[in-house]
Amino acid sequence: MSGKIKKHSEDMSFSLSRLFRKVSTNTPSTFIIITAVIFYSIFLFGGGLYTLINRPIMAYPTEGAIYFLYPGLSGQFGADTLISGILYALGFFGILAIYQSAKSANKPKQAYMMLIAGVALLLLAYMFIEVAINFKITGGG
Repeated sequence: MSGKIKKHSEDMSFSLSRLFRKVSTNTPSTFIIITAVIFYSIFLFGGGLYTLINRPIMAYPTEGAIYFLYPGLSGQFGADTLISGILYALGFFGILAIYQSAKSANKPKQAYMMLIAGVALLLLAYMFIEVAINFKITGGG
């Protein structure tokens, strides 16, 4: 009986060491790492850390309107985080489209369309971010 247990434990340690070796030598793909870093950056730039720590309300309803952007620089609503995160992601996708258009220079029509789409996304994101910042600076007025 003890021989059976010893053999089973030796097999177990070999399979565990093989599993440990696979896990320790396995590296995640570059795409996954870059994607995680980009999403984390957008989360931080959008104000996600502030939202997690302070837990602000999502929006502020008044009699005439609902404010999704905090009218001032001293605070932020939860919707501020979502709006700015979406706009930063839109800008990133614009930059990515511009980069892809430069890679496909051998197909001029596709490259031109990707360039136009990328510039449009980038400008759209920039304009809306500027409008949001101006709204916050002027106090919503």
